[in-house]
Amino acid sequence: MARFRRKSCITLIALVLFILAITVFLKELTSRDSPFSSPAHIKGFPEPESREDRNKKPEEIKMSSVAQSDKDAELEATLRKFPPPNYYLHAFYYTWYGNPKIDGKYIHWDHPQLPHWDVKVAQGYPQGRHTPPDDIGANFYPALGVYSSRDPSVIEAHMQQLRTAAIGVIAVSWYPPNMKDDNGDSTDDIVPLLFEVAHKYHIKVAFHIEPYKGRDEVNMFTNVKYIIEKYGEHPAFFKYLTNTGKLLPLFYVYDSYLLNSEQWAKLLKHTETNSIRDTPYDAIFIALLVEEKDKRDILTAGFDGVYTYFATNGFSYGSTQRNWASIKAFCEDNNLMFIPSVGPGYIDTSIRPWNFQNTRNRINGKYYETSLSAALEARPDFISITSFNEWHEGTQIEMAIPKTSQTVYLDYLPNKPSIYLEITRKWAAIFGGERRKWQE
Repeated sequence: MARFRRKSCITLIALVLFILAITVFLKELTSRDSPFSSPAHIKGFPEPESREDRNKKPEEIKMSSVAQSDKDAELEATLRKFPPPNYYLHAFYYTWYGNPKIDGKYIHWDHPQLPHWDVKVAQGYPQGRHTPPDDIGANFYPALGVYSSRDPSVIEAHMQQLRTAAIGVIAVSWYPPNMKDDNGDSTDDIVPLLFEVAHKYHIKVAFHIEPYKGRDEVNMFTNVKYIIEKYGEHPAFFKYLTNTGKLLPLFYVYDSYLLNSEQWAKLLKHTETNSIRDTPYDAIFIALLVEEKDKRDILTAGFDGVYTYFATNGFSYGSTQRNWASIKAFCEDNNLMFIPSVGPGYIDTSIRPWNFQNTRNRINGKYYETSLSAALEARPDFISITSFNEWHEGTQIEMAIPKTSQTVYLDYLPNKPSIYLEITRKWAAIFGGERRKWQE
């Protein structure tokens, strides 16, 4: 009986070894020949290797993978150094700068000195163009030098500065394809790169639609459609969840008053035949509030809210901070968003040498902090910053450095070049805390 059990055990072991050998053989055969050897069609598995990867040596693939992994780790480490982005804090951003290295010429840095509208007054001030790199159309000098807005390294540096400031959204100055401002070139082709780098830094992009030539309600529909079809699915495209439960893009419309309320209503009122409302291109449209009488026109036109843009307290009704409480009350009564615009100061005498009456001294950051405090007191829906990099009007919070040349420049001394980014970061946190209280 014991002999029988021993014989059965040996037979069983031999059978198991045989089955194991067959399994190994079939597995090896399948891995070489089967068309189902790659499980890439199943979620969670990597995509099949490309022809380029197949042609690489194993050590090259390994090095490439390690390099990408190191790059990702480096970015994650960089992002951890920044405060979280506040998506209720928007900064106006300009892409109109150029230099010979990237663009073949200086763009905007050589801005002309604009004459006063009164010929007699104009005669008392210099006219002509600035001559970069030492003489530029700005009263401050950028830490990045006379950069090109097309330079990927500049966009990267800008996104890092924006994240340092905890700014969550940039409102990019925008003209339709092949259109431009009076002193620059077309910039729409810069936007795709801007989106890619912004996404990398978890920053969102909104559009600040400029008063391009011939702007009316018809081509506004066309241009909004263009923007949404081109960028609407990009993860960096800013969208806001409205009180009605719709997730919509937001557009700032600069100098909206140039078009009368009847024309705007054709685009923005639900009752109009050719309205953009309830179409795939519906959005939140924010009008520029300049004069007090504009409030009623904006309401009649069908806009969703107002912003004030100008960084000069007292320059317009909208930009006068003591008016913000009453503007907010009007907006609340009429279901409009209120987005006050704050700035670190204002000086544009490098391009409007006669406009000294609108200069607002930065007072080492006190002017900016006072503006931010006034905006918070109004309990706004968002706060917009004029600006990240509008150098011509001296409203930038971008880093600036002292510059010695025949042209006399202002600077941020005795503070660091990053002082206005740091102030913004401080108030972004305060704003975030206040918003949470308002919602309780």
